[in-house]
Amino acid sequence: MERALCRGSERGSGLLSLGRGLLWALPAYAAGLLGLGAGALVLALALYTGWRRRRRNRERGMRLAAQLHGDEEAAVRGAAGRGELPAWVSFPDVERAEWLNKVLAQAWPFFGQYMEKLLVENVAPAIRASNTHLQTFTFTKVDMGEKPLRVLGVRAHPGAHKKQILLDLNISYVGDVQIDVEVKKFFCKAGVKGMQLHGMLRIILEPLLGDVPIVGALTMFFIRRPTLDINWTGMTNLLDIPGLSSMSDTMIMDAISSFLVLPNRLLVPLVPDLHEAAQLRCPLPRGVVRVHLLRARDLRSKDRFMGGLVKGKSDPYAVLRVGTQVVTSRVIDDNLNPVWDEVYEFIVHEVPGQEMEVELFDKDPDQDDLLGRMKLDFGEVLKARVLEEWFPLQEGGQGRLHLRLEWLTLMSDTSKLDQVLERNRTIVAKPEPPSAAILVVYLDRAEDLPMKKPGKEPNPMVQVSVQDVTRESKVVYNTSAPIWEDAFRFFLHDPMNQDVDIQVKDDPRQSSLGSLSLPLSRLLTAPDLTLDQPFQLQHSGPSSRLYMKLVLRVLFFDAPENGGPPPTPPGQPDPLTSTSGTQRPTHASPDPQFGTEHVLRIHLLEAENLIAKDNFFKGMVRGRSDPYVKVRVAGGVFRSRVIKENLNPRWNEVYEAIVDNVPGQDVEFDLFDKDIDKDDFLGRCKVPLRRVLSTRIVDEWLPLEEVKSGRLHVRLERLSPHPSTALLEQVLHTNSLLQPARGEDLAAALLSVFVDRAADLPLRKGSKPPAAFASLAVGTVTAKTKTCSPSTEPVWDEGFSFLSRRPHGESLELQVKEEGGQPLGTLTLPLSQLLATEGLAMDGWVPLAGGGPSSQILLRVQLGVLVSQQAEAGAGSVSLDGGDSVPQPTEAPGEEEGGAGGLRQRLLPTDSPPEQAEGPLGRLQLTVWYHGDERKLVAIVHGCRKLRPVSKELPDPYVSLVLLPDRSRSTKRKTSVQKRTLNPDFNERFEWDISLEEASRRKLEAHVKSPLSFMSREKEALGKLHLDLARVDLSEGGTHWYELQDERSSP
Repeated sequence: MERALCRGSERGSGLLSLGRGLLWALPAYAAGLLGLGAGALVLALALYTGWRRRRRNRERGMRLAAQLHGDEEAAVRGAAGRGELPAWVSFPDVERAEWLNKVLAQAWPFFGQYMEKLLVENVAPAIRASNTHLQTFTFTKVDMGEKPLRVLGVRAHPGAHKKQILLDLNISYVGDVQIDVEVKKFFCKAGVKGMQLHGMLRIILEPLLGDVPIVGALTMFFIRRPTLDINWTGMTNLLDIPGLSSMSDTMIMDAISSFLVLPNRLLVPLVPDLHEAAQLRCPLPRGVVRVHLLRARDLRSKDRFMGGLVKGKSDPYAVLRVGTQVVTSRVIDDNLNPVWDEVYEFIVHEVPGQEMEVELFDKDPDQDDLLGRMKLDFGEVLKARVLEEWFPLQEGGQGRLHLRLEWLTLMSDTSKLDQVLERNRTIVAKPEPPSAAILVVYLDRAEDLPMKKPGKEPNPMVQVSVQDVTRESKVVYNTSAPIWEDAFRFFLHDPMNQDVDIQVKDDPRQSSLGSLSLPLSRLLTAPDLTLDQPFQLQHSGPSSRLYMKLVLRVLFFDAPENGGPPPTPPGQPDPLTSTSGTQRPTHASPDPQFGTEHVLRIHLLEAENLIAKDNFFKGMVRGRSDPYVKVRVAGGVFRSRVIKENLNPRWNEVYEAIVDNVPGQDVEFDLFDKDIDKDDFLGRCKVPLRRVLSTRIVDEWLPLEEVKSGRLHVRLERLSPHPSTALLEQVLHTNSLLQPARGEDLAAALLSVFVDRAADLPLRKGSKPPAAFASLAVGTVTAKTKTCSPSTEPVWDEGFSFLSRRPHGESLELQVKEEGGQPLGTLTLPLSQLLATEGLAMDGWVPLAGGGPSSQILLRVQLGVLVSQQAEAGAGSVSLDGGDSVPQPTEAPGEEEGGAGGLRQRLLPTDSPPEQAEGPLGRLQLTVWYHGDERKLVAIVHGCRKLRPVSKELPDPYVSLVLLPDRSRSTKRKTSVQKRTLNPDFNERFEWDISLEEASRRKLEAHVKSPLSFMSREKEALGKLHLDLARVDLSEGGTHWYELQDERSSP
């Protein structure tokens, strides 16, 4: 049967091929039949080929357009090929919405009219009815001002389903609002004049309909508590007193949180009789995150004694905050490495967007000191299901926090309940046992509540309790049929044996209007674990009913199948590694995260339109600001210099930090105005670190948050270490060109050191083993391991990273010491040895000098060259250039020139002179280029080779530069003097603050001279160079050897 089918398919394919051949022969047959020549046949084939090619091109263009429309970033990166995109091409997650700000500005006066009508006609009567003392309350003035609300950025997210659109609006309101109120009975006047509000507002468009207006409702809420600042007037000026001011703003912020911060939300229906209104107003949570607060390490010491002379420790505790959910850990006294082992659970309503913020404080009698903070988006936990990391603390300068986070899924059946309860019994949790389920109570309304006094309507409110947790609803005044439309959420440890108790009371007398007790086991047998019905109230009226919906969900931990073991805490031995055996390991055993760090290069460029904070004569004369920036990343803080009296400052400073892939980290920028007493806040912005690590380069103008104007220009670049020296010289040369005038040299490599263990350390006092630790240093940067318990074979298992700026001349200095500081052995490892090894790494036992005869240490040391985008561009294509300018530059052997897309840069030559024939007076190596970011002409004098001595003694050469035609002191520069040499090396950089157009019209003159004697001011001329900058490509730069001319020769 199969053979017959095969023969049939072969015959079919043969007939198909024959048919195609006859089809192609048909035009030739038709041409012969009609008497047409071969030319007509060729013309017809040409027309057909052209038509088909055009059709294919059109189809290809339509496919590309569809790809670009579907995913612009992927399409552009695919079209760019393997090469990196230019720095100015970026795909920001947050988009500007200037069109929306223009709409808000035009609509703001009409919004003010609406607010006035709302406050006068709705809010004022409600306030008068709430209290007999406020029956004369009125709004005397409502003016929303001329400054509208601004939207600094908009970010769109895919919704949880197709009928939902999520928008995040970064809003900033710095308004001149004025609202005055009066209570005539007490002759009391008060008000607000000016207010600031900054925060992230989420708008959900849901449900999407198949009819106008397409969107059924708008849901609005703040994901996190916004920041608020109010300027009080009238009698409320008392609230501006320090202490009362923060109290008043906090009370108002609590009121806003109870209305607009998750889990609370504002629903605006756009269509009448929306069936999903109740569900949209109080939706079920997305999940629950169980947070294991384990321990912290290397916290800052904040306690000081005897006026700061004696340094103590800290008494740390943690505050965990998710929206309005806040918990506080216990205090660990006098410890910089506290261990809590506490478990907390948080309800998550929005993913992505909702964050957990953890702050560590030092407990003090007066004011607690901040030790650091970290933030984490719950979207990372949802993606990983289990996330356990040592998170670096921000704003504290140092320290790490060990957390384990588990995502618990909400299940609408009881099939996994027994499994959940069994697992929870194995968890030792403090301060509360782990939860097995959550209960959500939707409190809708009541009807026919009894009146305690004839003719007087009650003010009902509801108390809902589960075990010892009680929630209260709002008070609805003067009605026996209140509508609350509120929701309450409870964690349940054992839903089979717990009850929910409900009390309806008359506020403020708290007299009972009815009660209800419901066993939760009834919910376990209900369909979808839900009860939605009216409930008859006990001890109430005969027809008193409470309308509620109760929903129970089981919390199931769906652990990943191939989840790895928890990470080893830094400074602790790997539990899988046994140290009791006699056979020692031959290689170090670092954890998988070792050597995966990156270097973040932060180029702080400039700012625009900053706020003027310096005012004189009590604000009558408006000044400027003296701005500076604080940059926070990976637990470190960098501070820029202060730019005096400038609202558009330029810093052009570069900072470098070692970062890892731990989620939840940001690069934060805080701007301040430098003052004598307290520095004023000018705004802040941040960039998620994960975005820089994934895109490599972020070069953007960032709008400043929490202020009314200003933006900051930064360039962030991820430098990944490469275990190869192929581009090291190119990196060093590029760094010398990009080196800013202020700050440390740019890093050329990243050194990673893993200290595993030591062996055969000398005994202390002849018989006792030492309690040893290891200290490491590269240049001025130092680090140290933990101190192990007394042993001659301590195990540290700790990794460290250092930035290396000149790998050829730096060394790793390692000392093993006992707890008292007595040295037990030293090791000096020049990094040049690593440069000569394969893979730039060494792993094994190394003997310690100055210790016992067999003392040694087990290390893994690896070096990675940090190749920037400019260095890659400079090494992208190799070509030799013969100079054609006058004077002619000659290239040293091995020089390379970069192709388009970056600076044209060449490798520095060796110390030996070039092999080409030398000029009579020697040669000068010079780099000239224009630094576009700093707007400066830069000249680097590298050195001279084979200078010709004028006398029998060797000269003491130096190089003087002057920018012609101006010979004033402001254009002159001079290197240092090199003693008694014909081949001096200078490597000195000089700058002139001029524009690129002006620089191209100048001429650079260099004179190589030597002083005749210590007492004489006369100089001995060794040669000169006259360089016309109009004939030099200043925008790309280059390093050349130039022949020196006689001083008496004309230019």
